[in-house]
Amino acid sequence: MTKDLEKKLFDRFSFFHPEESLSQSLMAFGFECGSGWFNLIWSLCEDIDRIIKKENFSIKVVQVKEKFGGLRFYWIFKESNYDILDDDKIDEIFDKIESLINKAEERSYQVCEVCGAKGSLRKNGWLKTLCDNCNKEN
Repeated sequence: MTKDLEKKLFDRFSFFHPEESLSQSLMAFGFECGSGWFNLIWSLCEDIDRIIKKENFSIKVVQVKEKFGGLRFYWIFKESNYDILDDDKIDEIFDKIESLINKAEERSYQVCEVCGAKGSLRKNGWLKTLCDNCNKEN
């Protein structure tokens, strides 16, 4: 992803911490996927942000990348949540966020990672989700 698009995500959402050491988060590497998934990731982050603001808790995203042609979005609860939420509430919030992430990861197989157009999984040595035009160029 381009640095300017990464910056938009880092500036807008408090759950990204690119300044942390690699032992705490892999976001120091930035978003390890193409810019075509920017809108997909932005939409997912908006949905997650609504949940965390409504429920008044915090998370940390530790890595966002492409793997086997699809989006992967890894996150954890911040430890402070365990002091303010009971286990049932934590499980409920976890399930909501994981459901959103699973849907976004599934949608990524239909969005070109390079340009954001309608795409499909291509098997040209590497697995990559690309539109017809970007597939011709790669």
